Amino acid sequence: MKPEELVTIRTFSNVIDAEITLGHLKSHGIEASIRKDDSGGMRPHFQLTQGVDLVVRRKDAKQAEEVLKA
Repeated sequence: MKPEELVTIRTFSNVIDAEITLGHLKSHGIEASIRKDDSGGMRPHFQLTQGVDLVVRRKDAKQAEEVLKA
């Protein structure tokens, strides 16, 4: 996915919650990924201050939001 095609649909305070939601979207056929800056896992406390973003393609954002609301 190209960065300009991506939109953040949720921001989490930890990677575990983001991964659970990522799996839920993927089970509905929506390609998604996690974007985080925690220095390659060396600084997990950055997740609390900077968050963990769940991103999807712009064209899939509406469908992803509907899946997450259900």
